[in-house]
Amino acid sequence: MSKTTNAKPKAKEADSASAAINQQLSKEQKIELFRTMMRIRRFEERSLRAYQAKKIGGFLHLYIGQEAVAVGCCSLMGKDDHVITAYRDHGHAIAVGMGMNEQMAELFGKATGCSKGKGGSMHFFAPDRNYWGGHGIVGGQIPLGVGLAYGIKYKGLKGAAMAFMGDGAVNQGAVHEAYNLAALWQLPVIFVIENNGYSMGTSQSRSSAGELAKRAEGYNMAWDTCDGHDIYTVRATMDKYLKLAREKSAPAVIEVRTYRYRGHSVADPDNTYRTKDEVEEYRRTKDPIQNFQSRLLAEKVLTEATIKEIDQAARAEAESSIEFAEASPWPTVEDIQRDVYWEADNPSKRTSAGRLFFD
Repeated sequence: MSKTTNAKPKAKEADSASAAINQQLSKEQKIELFRTMMRIRRFEERSLRAYQAKKIGGFLHLYIGQEAVAVGCCSLMGKDDHVITAYRDHGHAIAVGMGMNEQMAELFGKATGCSKGKGGSMHFFAPDRNYWGGHGIVGGQIPLGVGLAYGIKYKGLKGAAMAFMGDGAVNQGAVHEAYNLAALWQLPVIFVIENNGYSMGTSQSRSSAGELAKRAEGYNMAWDTCDGHDIYTVRATMDKYLKLAREKSAPAVIEVRTYRYRGHSVADPDNTYRTKDEVEEYRRTKDPIQNFQSRLLAEKVLTEATIKEIDQAARAEAESSIEFAEASPWPTVEDIQRDVYWEADNPSKRTSAGRLFFD
């Protein structure tokens, strides 16, 4: 089963606003979608400043410019749906409902972080929200996403797993092995390719042959593409394939065309492989937040005063998360051996013999 759309992107965007899944949105729900996108943007911008001030170590992969993808997809989640993603994971974490405090604390390496200060930027987790990371190995999360889908099917649940990856991951062997198993076992997984055009710093045209989503045809999987700067389009596209996954346990590959404004990580240069004019043109014509803001103004859902209030609240929340992270304690030396082995954390239930840790 293979499928794509031949409709022009603009036509598809126009149609997406009238899609049933978007028509069902209340005014308050539309405002909440906008608020979540704004919160991601302001959190990432504040994270960048903290990194530049040397408060954050390691890597920092920002989601600025891609907000409509995570928010659009995660807004469709039901109680038995799951999300797993790569190292550009802050936006997805906010989209599933994680607070800024535990995220910023994790970036600072503090014990109050979502991964207790042990994961850092690339390893956010929220099991209580069916959010399973945050993975630093390119493509390494995709087989795990298939595992989540296997669990959903095994338990007889009407859910789906959304496994996110970047365009640079599609050439990894583990991704194709995951495609094969998902199709062979008919698992309810949606492989979401967030194609921001450049992998780490090499354009798609120089690194990947053919259409990325179309590779699903080799595994008899459904596939589609959509533009990721329009949240209505993302929701309309994903809703269709999530329903197939939940109701018929059918896997699919969805390529979402998006864009990031910063480098691969903030340690990488922004404009050595693309022009400043290219970035600014996208920002001017396709910025997902500006795009949605204009739509909601036209729909009389938002007012200029409401926009200002939402923006100020998001900035204040991000600033407060910095204060929380600064005030939070560091992990202890003993914490290095916690959350590693279940038996070490539950000694009364241990059944194995031998040493678990070596000095």
